[in-house]
Amino acid sequence: MRPGDVLHLTRAASVQFIRPITVRVIRVLTDRHTYDGWLWIDAYELDAAGDAVRRRTLFLMPAGATRLEPGPRRPAPRRPVPGRVMVA
Repeated sequence: MRPGDVLHLTRAASVQFIRPITVRVIRVLTDRHTYDGWLWIDAYELDAAGDAVRRRTLFLMPAGATRLEPGPRRPAPRRPVPGRVMVA
């Protein structure tokens, strides 16, 4: 498991995922002690469009996680620069 991986988490990964979720891994927290076969991760929970909606720290069994192919990344919306006039 590496940063950027997109995972589908169900009860196979942990009983906490009664409602399955999709997350993008930020980092694996290797400094936390866990049971054999389990790990802690920091991740962004993704909505149906693939946008991050919440940051979470999760305890899970990687063998129960399903790795997904990340969808195409949409560019961030452009924000106007203060003092600059945007012409369409």
